[in-house]
Amino acid sequence: MDTILGEFEAFAATLLPAAAGMTALALRDDAKPILEAIAKDISKPQTKEAQAEKSKGRAPMLTEAPETAAQTHAVLRAKSGFDINQLAAEYRALRASVLRRWIDAYEPNDTNLEDIIRFDEAIDQAIVESIGFFSSQMEQARNLLLGMLGHDMRSPLNTIVMTGQYLAALNAGGEVSDAARRLIRSGASIQALLDDLINFNRTRLGLGIKIELADVDLAAAFADEVEQLRGGHPSRRIELEVVGDSRGLWDRVRLQQVLRNLVVNAIDYGSPDTPIHVLLAGDQNDITLKVKNRGPAIEKANLDQIFDPLKRGLGRVNREDAESGLGLGLFIVREIATAHGGEVTVRSDKEETVFTVRLPRRKVEQRA
Repeated sequence: MDTILGEFEAFAATLLPAAAGMTALALRDDAKPILEAIAKDISKPQTKEAQAEKSKGRAPMLTEAPETAAQTHAVLRAKSGFDINQLAAEYRALRASVLRRWIDAYEPNDTNLEDIIRFDEAIDQAIVESIGFFSSQMEQARNLLLGMLGHDMRSPLNTIVMTGQYLAALNAGGEVSDAARRLIRSGASIQALLDDLINFNRTRLGLGIKIELADVDLAAAFADEVEQLRGGHPSRRIELEVVGDSRGLWDRVRLQQVLRNLVVNAIDYGSPDTPIHVLLAGDQNDITLKVKNRGPAIEKANLDQIFDPLKRGLGRVNREDAESGLGLGLFIVREIATAHGGEVTVRSDKEETVFTVRLPRRKVEQRA
C-alpha cells in the first residue's frame, strides 16, 4: 500500500498548476480508501450478471454510505482546481502502479487473471463515480457563477436604461433622441438576455421559475406588452385579439415575458410581410394564448426539440430585425407555463406556425 500511495502522490504532484503547493496528505487524498474499497470488492463473491453490470459502470450504490471514496475524491479535486483530464489520469496511473506489482509478484494463472479483471472493473467503476460527481460539482459552480454575474449586472444595466430615458426626456434634438432610443432598446435587449440567463440557471440549480401570483387582467397586461413590441419593431404588424374573461391569478411579468418571447420568435422566423396574430381566449376553466405567424414550416426534427434549452432555429427569415439570443426563449416559455400549472405546444405547417399556451384558471382562495 505504501509503495503504491507513494507513486500516486508523486504522479499527482506533476498535475500542475492545481497540485502546486499541495501537501503530501492532500496529494494522496482518498487514494487509500479507494484502494481499500476495491480490495474489499474483489474479495466478495460476484455473479456473472453483477460483473457485467459493473463493467458498464452500473454497480449498486452502498446504502450505508452517502458518498463513495471515489466521489469524495472527485469533489476535493474539483475544489483544488484539477480538471477532468487530470482526474482521469490519476486513475490510469493508479491502475498501472497496481498491475505492475501484481504481474511481478505472481505467475499468470486463471485465478489471478480473474482477479485482475475484477480489479479493472472496480477501477472503472471508481472512475465513473468520480467523473459523475466531478461533472456535477463543475456544473453547479458554473451555474452559481452565472447566477451571481447576472445579479451583479443588474445595477449597471439599470443605470444605462435610466440614462437613456433621461436623455430621451430632455428633448435636446433629434440626434440625442435617436441615440437615447437606441440606448434604451439595447438596454432592453441586454435585460431580456440577462433575464433568460438567470431563469435558466434557476432551473439548472433545481429552483424552477419563480412566480408571484396576483389578481391580473391579462388583456390589459398583454395590450401593454404588444404596444412595447410594436414600438421596438415598427416595421411589423402585431395584432391582438381578446375573447372571453381574461382575469385570474397570474404572474403578470412572467406571462408578459411569455408573450414577448413568442412574438419575438415569430418576428425572427415568420414572413416579414404578414401580420403576427396574438389571440387571448378565456373560458371557465382555462385561459389560452396563441401566437400565430406565416412563414416556412418548422421541420419535424426541430419541432421535437424546439423547447430544449440552448437550441436556435436555422431558418431565420427576417435576419435584419432578428434579436440576438441564447436559444433560451422557448425554453423559458415552457418553464413559466409549467410553473403556472399549464403547458405549451406548437403546430407548424406550410400555412402557419402556432404556439399555444394553455393555463388553468386559478381561484382567489388558492392563492395561499
